[in-house]
Amino acid sequence: MAGAISTSTHGTGLGFQSIACGGSGLRLVVGDGSVVVLDDDNDPDLRDVAQVGLGALGIVTEVTLQCVPVFNLHAVEEILPIDEVVTSFDGWADTIDHVEFFWMPHTGFAQVKRNMRTTDTPPPARDLRHSMRRRWKRFKNKELLENVAFGAMNHLGRLQPSLIPRLNGLVFEKGGRAEYLTTSYEVFASERRVRFYEMEYAVPREDGLEAFSRVRALIDTLDRPISFPIEFRILGGDDIPLSTAAGRDSCFIAVHVFRGTPYDQYFRGVEAIMDDYNGRPHWGKLHFQDADVLADRYPQWDRFQAARDRLDPVRRFTNDYLDRVLGP
Repeated sequence: MAGAISTSTHGTGLGFQSIACGGSGLRLVVGDGSVVVLDDDNDPDLRDVAQVGLGALGIVTEVTLQCVPVFNLHAVEEILPIDEVVTSFDGWADTIDHVEFFWMPHTGFAQVKRNMRTTDTPPPARDLRHSMRRRWKRFKNKELLENVAFGAMNHLGRLQPSLIPRLNGLVFEKGGRAEYLTTSYEVFASERRVRFYEMEYAVPREDGLEAFSRVRALIDTLDRPISFPIEFRILGGDDIPLSTAAGRDSCFIAVHVFRGTPYDQYFRGVEAIMDDYNGRPHWGKLHFQDADVLADRYPQWDRFQAARDRLDPVRRFTNDYLDRVLGP
């Protein structure tokens, strides 16, 4: 949890914010070895800065979270033409609690996930056979298809890249659709056993779909086909200095390649596109930026640096990565 908060990790939904925004209190061990408590009653301004601290302000030993009662989701997951998805996305984002899509490169289709919070309760299983059938369907979709079959296809594609476009077409078959009602954790939480390298960028909401379209075009120019889908999400803005959604509603574009696959050409090409929109890379994923570039993309950069100087003036908590992205 400390890592998720500290790197501005998030879900999707224009009416929602990153996980860090749900952290109302933090306990840190700071550079001189002392313990600092930050909450509404104890230096709330510093607490707001430290919510996304990258580990550079101290060791997070305790987090107080603002929780909500358990809730259910009405989930709709379907394969749609990507052009239809792009045209419809802004409308969905304004009216649906949680919406995202995954476009499979070299195909004309994307998987769209639309989830609405509801007070309705999941229908009970009619009998034991019905219950077992439900469990089998979930196991088939979440484990056999999304992990076992997808992993096998990526292994094959890594050995024979020319097969990737054809294999991608098998993953997202036209017309696939599932609609169900269940608890939120059964929708949001998924096992990911297929390992990959990932880069994600946040851009202003108004630029998100244009940036995505440029990434689509970039893929056609790469030396190697891409076997992993591109993920597109949206999130409300916040006021945490180093949050990737600081000061603006944001779209998030995540690109991936299967482990052991070259990614430099692809990721650098995507990053060059995101530079045109003052894109902010996810702090916990691959990227090539440094402090000289990033300082101009965060309006409250100096506020964070002042907190860093206060809590760790001798840079006890730095490392090569933090020196690169935050400066020495």
